[in-house]
Amino acid sequence: MKRLRFLVALITDDNDFQVEQARAAEATAQRLGVDVEVVYAANDSINQSQQLLNVIQGDASKHPDAIIFEPVSGTALPHVGRAAAAAGIAWVVLNRQAEYLAELRRTSRAPVFCVSSDHLEVGRIQGRQLGALVPQGGAALFIQGPSDTSAAVQRRIGMQETMPRNIKLIAMKGQWTQESAFNAVCSWLRLSTSDKLPIDAVVAQNDAMALGARKALLEQSNAAARDKVMSLPFIGCDGLANTGKKQVASGGLAATVVIPPNTILGVEMTFKALQESATRPSELALTQPVSFPPLNELTPKRYDNKGALTT
Repeated sequence: MKRLRFLVALITDDNDFQVEQARAAEATAQRLGVDVEVVYAANDSINQSQQLLNVIQGDASKHPDAIIFEPVSGTALPHVGRAAAAAGIAWVVLNRQAEYLAELRRTSRAPVFCVSSDHLEVGRIQGRQLGALVPQGGAALFIQGPSDTSAAVQRRIGMQETMPRNIKLIAMKGQWTQESAFNAVCSWLRLSTSDKLPIDAVVAQNDAMALGARKALLEQSNAAARDKVMSLPFIGCDGLANTGKKQVASGGLAATVVIPPNTILGVEMTFKALQESATRPSELALTQPVSFPPLNELTPKRYDNKGALTT
């Protein structure tokens, strides 16, 4: 039987979750006996589009059997997906629920589907974490990903479903990287209004941005405020063993949300669909996130009437 070849196209190699996506894809492909090539788009949608079109429009004898990719942009490259399907290449979108897939599935003989984290549930978990860690209410810095991505939009919607109504969000945008959150928080701190609204928590839509926000607050705070910053609950998500979970263990983060890499299920489902032609994958498969630590283990820090930490 022919040995299958998959191209896995990811957003950037400057993000721990993306690197874990690559590692998981390679490990799963090795387990299944599939050849896999991983490429990164350097966080550039045009570059990603050209990368994939070069493959699709190139020598047909060198075509991969499947392209499994996480889009940089919210559109998820519909024109590239149509070109892949026309060339008989399976098209698997990660972490985006792209509307054009339904139409493409009706005309494509190759498998076409999406594997995504349950981003609404990620947000709901973060809202519950916020409630457990800041039961007294207050203000929380909220660093979200690019607003043209369904992951960022759905995580926010989910969080707003479950977060306490006595917490006010101060929202700003990042690009999924630590540097982008650092810059966003530094810009906010330069505003005169930032001094008038003390914050009680920081929530970011991934661990890298939570850590970037923490770095900015520590570097830009005066000595008197630094102890308060150190004691703030910082909440992220991704929950990788060597980053998010490690930061929770060391106290850098109060909590994270563990999100399984989508590439495991993506590679497995693609392999099965190509090996068993009668097997048609569902249009959308979701991986399930969990709170780390468990929600019932989260306890708030308490302060005296002078603002000093008491527990």
